[in-house]
Amino acid sequence: QVQLVESGGGLVQPGGSLRLSCATSGFSFSSNAMSWYRQAPGKERELVARISVAGDISHYADSVKGRFTISRDNAKSTVYLQMNSLKPEDTAVYFCNWRWTIRGRDYWGQGTQVTVSS
Repeated sequence: QVQLVESGGGLVQPGGSLRLSCATSGFSFSSNAMSWYRQAPGKERELVARISVAGDISHYADSVKGRFTISRDNAKSTVYLQMNSLKPEDTAVYFCNWRWTIRGRDYWGQGTQVTVSS
């Protein structure tokens, strides 16, 4: 059974930082790329960052480049999202994602709320 469990969200002031974690189980984490998405109220879910199997290649949405860093620990089957210089427009529910490419299926965590407000 595939499980993705996000944690680390919360309320933070503009300019602050948060570190999200996504603990996974039920699939071969170390053999798969992983992603973080977010969904703000009234908006579509969007890709925030993606990391390669080895963690040496990452991709970011233009809106978070230079502020967010995705990383992974294959020994712990966990992916992280370090978010710095947070802005009110970063407010959203953040989701961890694994895409089982050969089956064309996406797996999602339950999401963690990030609210950036003074």
